[in-house]
Amino acid sequence: MPQMNMVQAINDGLRTAMRDDSRVVILGEDVGRVGGVFRVTAGLFDEFGDDRVIDTPLSENGIVGSAVGMALYGLVPIVEIQFADFIWPAYDQIVNELSKYRYRSGGEYPAKVVIRAPVGGGIRGGHYHSQHPEAAFIHVPGLKVVCPSSAYDAKGLLLASIADPDPVIFFEPKRVYRAAKGDVPSGPYTVALGSAAIVRSGRHVTVLAYGAMLYEALDAAAKASLQGVEAEVIDLRTLWPVDIQTILESVKRTGRLVVVHEAPRTCGFGAELVSLVVERAFYHLEAPPVRVTGFDTPFPYTLEMEYLPLSHRILPALLEAVKH
Repeated sequence: MPQMNMVQAINDGLRTAMRDDSRVVILGEDVGRVGGVFRVTAGLFDEFGDDRVIDTPLSENGIVGSAVGMALYGLVPIVEIQFADFIWPAYDQIVNELSKYRYRSGGEYPAKVVIRAPVGGGIRGGHYHSQHPEAAFIHVPGLKVVCPSSAYDAKGLLLASIADPDPVIFFEPKRVYRAAKGDVPSGPYTVALGSAAIVRSGRHVTVLAYGAMLYEALDAAAKASLQGVEAEVIDLRTLWPVDIQTILESVKRTGRLVVVHEAPRTCGFGAELVSLVVERAFYHLEAPPVRVTGFDTPFPYTLEMEYLPLSHRILPALLEAVKH
């Protein structure tokens, strides 16, 4: 089984899907000859040609609108948005067209599109290249939202997203594009959408994280263990639909909850996760749930490491939670 980083795993997943299904096409800015700004689509143009790996004009609204039309005619488009920050011109197409076609047509015309977008901070990209806008898409009925943390999950979740009947927003944490490495099967396989993974067992506090922040949560949990606090860390993997069953089982064991995400705090996905737990497991909680998040400011350039909820901010939350 070869070892791959996340870029290689996603590339392999795209290649696998395109070899298995001639309807699968890729479109986006510089995805063809250049291979994408992060080289995720490198080599696909050479193998599949310009009618299946399509370089587009710089128009996110046009890219997604074209993909919706392709999907309605039976193709399976995979869109690359160069940075998640650039997705907003396409928001109208995503919210008012893509997310609604399956419902408005009674299932007759499912618009099957996967939209890939590098997401998050950690590369000194400043406020135009570092946003983590998952909450804006989780809020939209008809969309599924995915954010892998490992190379294995990235390929498996991508193939599951391509096979799923609903449109999927597939966020790729660029901070760990080449840092997250692991064994990845060469052939096709899937990781089920809607399934979280317990990546570290513990009995004192449950920690929910995803994307690049999973590794910060694991680092904080290791440091907390040195002080006698054993944190159970859950990688959500699919943000929506979220695996509430795995979360509840963990919280009922630990009695405490810490949620970590790098998006701003107010109306972030962490607030929804806390609400879901409180509504269903209030009497199991021994302490107030805690959110460790980005701040309610535009993403900074010079203070990036202060903005991100890194291990040094997560650790005090874990220790404080067990005092109650």
